[in-house]
Amino acid sequence: MDTQHLTTFITIAETGSFSEAANRLHLTQPAISKRIALLEGQLDKKLFDRFGKHIHLTPAGRVLLPHARQILQSVGDASRALTDLDGDVSGPLSIATSHHIGLHRLPDVLSEFSHKFPQVHLDLHFLDSEKALLAVEQGEFELGVITLAENIGTHMAELPVWQDTLEFVCATNHPLAQRAHLQLSDLCDVQAIAPDNNTHTTRLIQKLFDRRDLTLNISMVTNHLDTIKMMVSIGLGWGVLPRSMIDAGLTILDLQLPPLTRQLGAVFHTKRSQSNAAQNFLTVLQSSTQAR
Repeated sequence: MDTQHLTTFITIAETGSFSEAANRLHLTQPAISKRIALLEGQLDKKLFDRFGKHIHLTPAGRVLLPHARQILQSVGDASRALTDLDGDVSGPLSIATSHHIGLHRLPDVLSEFSHKFPQVHLDLHFLDSEKALLAVEQGEFELGVITLAENIGTHMAELPVWQDTLEFVCATNHPLAQRAHLQLSDLCDVQAIAPDNNTHTTRLIQKLFDRRDLTLNISMVTNHLDTIKMMVSIGLGWGVLPRSMIDAGLTILDLQLPPLTRQLGAVFHTKRSQSNAAQNFLTVLQSSTQAR
């Protein structure tokens, strides 16, 4: 199978549009359609159903998609491995990271890495940590820099880098800010602002409430911690944020609880050979945090 045809197939599957795939691949729509027609003819299977402007994968298309990604990954890995034999640190390095880590933890690391290895093209994508982990596991990215989960896939490895201490906070003029010696039960009747229930951070919070048979009242959901910070700071409810994000606009609640922490770090697939670029990025990642 032609790798260009597979790239086209994957792009259409991801965008759900022949025209959007054409824009992304810098091709004409007839050229895109021709590639898919040739691939369908080679496989003797229809890959897409077309309902007006809507494109959907057929059962054959859904079967092909993970294999197509694996084929392109293997081709890319082979090309990179041959280049790496010369000791070069160059080429693309795809990284998935959360918005919080990308904005608050990675800038200095990215700056240092780019300065040391200017021939590497950093391909950075912002995803929720849980989605980034899955994408790395499926081979879409070489590395993930995320909030580490309690359990990762069988063929995944993690490199802890930062320990993030979390604090319960509210606005400085919120009624909770004036109260001392709060109990977790005091928060049950006050609306909370938090990431969705699928995130590691909210699961940590939920466990605290579950252990005490308390109800966590999440009234507003957003996975962007900077958005939570803004909403909490204007008095819309209480939230849980990394200590590093707390400023004069927020008050740490006087809760009688042990420290709540989460681990941040890198993840990668153990069955995928690491490029020179990825190995050096992990080295820079570790050394930059140790120097602080």
